[in-house]
Amino acid sequence: MSDIPQIMLNNGTAMPQLGLGVWQISDSDMPVVVETALDSGYRSFDTAAIYGNEASLGRALRTSGIARSELFVTTKLWNDRQGEQSALQAFDESLERLGLDYVDLYLIHWPHPAANKYVETWTAFEAIHRDGRARAIGVSNFHAPHLERLLAKATIVPAINQIELHPGLQQADLRAVDAAHAIATESWSPLARGDLGHETLARIAGKHRKSAAQIVLRWHVEQGLIVIPRSRNPARIRENAAIFDFALDAEDMAAIAALDAHRRVGPDPETF
Repeated sequence: MSDIPQIMLNNGTAMPQLGLGVWQISDSDMPVVVETALDSGYRSFDTAAIYGNEASLGRALRTSGIARSELFVTTKLWNDRQGEQSALQAFDESLERLGLDYVDLYLIHWPHPAANKYVETWTAFEAIHRDGRARAIGVSNFHAPHLERLLAKATIVPAINQIELHPGLQQADLRAVDAAHAIATESWSPLARGDLGHETLARIAGKHRKSAAQIVLRWHVEQGLIVIPRSRNPARIRENAAIFDFALDAEDMAAIAALDAHRRVGPDPETF
């Protein structure tokens, strides 16, 4: 069994606090990436329909020898499939590509406000959850107004809001909204796509004899965030998992908090 801590979601589903994102992981790289991750203790894997690698992830997990009950698989609905009936069909297609009977978490990938369909889409998500084909359902990249509009119509509160979150974009206000509704916050691009050169991070890394990436991932974990760093490099996959044998102190946390520049490395959910 993995030693990675579990976060209890608002519907009673346990989710590993550290998972592996597989954005831009090719089909040819996937077997080694998944094998390395599993050997390093990962049990949670985050993909999406738009990534184009659900099938290769599913194959790698099925041939791993790890029981399905020990794995946590997340996938996401892409923007052009929003709408109740379209979302139901898209979910069926994702399940087929993954080769699974159910996923552990299904997310609306973006609110995509220009289409104005995310509330309708959530109706499909609730049906999928009630059918037992997604153990938990949630959203990704939702700002507070998107959440509030969804919650006004929803019968199931999202379990997760997966958002861009790293020292340069700490999103304290949005995290507070999530917490007020018992929605867990999950960090994508937790390492800001490798932008780790700040002297503050180097200093803290030296203090703890860890890498800057490990310091940032530990920063996420200590705030109760779920975190899904992406890498295809076996050494970095192993390094990213080795963050549970040390702790940051109050001085470290304050120094990293001061790095917030409200700077995105990904798209703005208001316009994407």
